[in-house]
Amino acid sequence: MKMNLFKYILVVAFFVVLTDKTEAQIQNTTDLCSQYIVPPFVSDGQQYKALLNGDEIAEFHATFYGGSTYRVSSCSGKSEGNLIFSIYDRERNLLFTNKDYQNSPYWDFKFTSTIDCIIEAQLDLKTAKSGFAILLIGFKQE
Repeated sequence: MKMNLFKYILVVAFFVVLTDKTEAQIQNTTDLCSQYIVPPFVSDGQQYKALLNGDEIAEFHATFYGGSTYRVSSCSGKSEGNLIFSIYDRERNLLFTNKDYQNSPYWDFKFTSTIDCIIEAQLDLKTAKSGFAILLIGFKQE
């Protein structure tokens, strides 16, 4: 009985340590991304996150309102340029990809009309094989 209790405590302690480490990694990546959502931009209050391995692609959905200026910030890991993000309309027409701009960690957009978009995020396999993908969206306060 004592051995089973010891194993249980050991397993629980392992998962607590693992969870703390994971949360710290997410927080560090989010902090890196947050440096681009600064005045005059205000965060939309959401964190779009996914754990990616190899060539996996995360998909997020966002609505951008016409007449507004937005900033999308993307990060993975401890350095910039590890994450490729692409923005598509609902019909999957490519509107933008940071891959065309050396995987820029952020980009500003102004939409003339309201549009529902699909944002895909994937690791640049030249610089990262796995990691957390974090996207933040801010809008410009006029």
